[in-house]
Amino acid sequence: LRMLQVKLIVTGDDFGYCPRRNQGIVDCFLAGAVSNVSLLVNGSAAADAAKLARRYNIPIGLHANLSEGSPVCEVLKTNSSLLNQDGFFHGKMGFRTALSKGLLNMSEVKQELKAQVELFHELTGHLPPHMDGHQHIHVLPEVRHVFAEVLEEYGIKYTRVPIEPGLHNCDWIPPSLMDFYLGVEEDSFNTVDVFTRHGIRWPDIYIGLSTMGKNMSVSNIWSAIDTAIVEFMSKAPSPAHPTPQSRTVTIELMVHPGYPSVPPIGGCGEGPDDFSQSWERLHELQTLIKPELQSHYKTRNIQLCSFKDL
Repeated sequence: LRMLQVKLIVTGDDFGYCPRRNQGIVDCFLAGAVSNVSLLVNGSAAADAAKLARRYNIPIGLHANLSEGSPVCEVLKTNSSLLNQDGFFHGKMGFRTALSKGLLNMSEVKQELKAQVELFHELTGHLPPHMDGHQHIHVLPEVRHVFAEVLEEYGIKYTRVPIEPGLHNCDWIPPSLMDFYLGVEEDSFNTVDVFTRHGIRWPDIYIGLSTMGKNMSVSNIWSAIDTAIVEFMSKAPSPAHPTPQSRTVTIELMVHPGYPSVPPIGGCGEGPDDFSQSWERLHELQTLIKPELQSHYKTRNIQLCSFKDL
């Protein structure tokens, strides 16, 4: 593996969620620990996040959100299948339930996704080079088709397909969360063909579920990367790359660093959620900026980059 060149995109998700999240992500970027961010355009601090990205030249893409807070499309704010009786999105699990019952109007999903791309463009001055889904909604049945159409219409090349090698062996993940992750994985497998047909690309390897929150550590990130590379190389030899040595492998590591939110500030219209207020955000931040993590990247020939560097 020594000869292998690895390009690693470390994406800080939920940029724009609250000022303290923004600050944490920027601090990580300036420390060389995060190389890319994903913006929640309906986040309470989205405009501020876009300004920070411009000021510090942080590569930024869109974190499409259909599950938390309020829509950005005016028409859908009052009367839409995407809203619960309180007038907010259905939530991480609520969205999935409503979808499985056939209650969500896909033309409204498309309308909201396009409105979020347009708002991203308005806030940043450019289209997102990559676009993924908050709480992995973009790989869900039906949604995946609409999501792919929107990316193709706007010429957005890259997305995220959350299939994490070695996930099944992570015995520290509680069963209820593991069930959710395995659902995400299954949805992702079923999405590959759809995204491929629409000419959308994603990195060779995705990591982030097994390393989230309190489970993040330097050694954990390392073993996740190593496991993934070994598995990828065992599958990968092809006529185009007869020798693994000559191969560049691309990886996206999804992270959620930040300083914990202090209510009522933050969120996407309903105030910040528990994860955002927890010490786990700070724990991720402190782990990612550790010098031993950075030096490990150098010794392993791992280059941090963003989607536009692929």
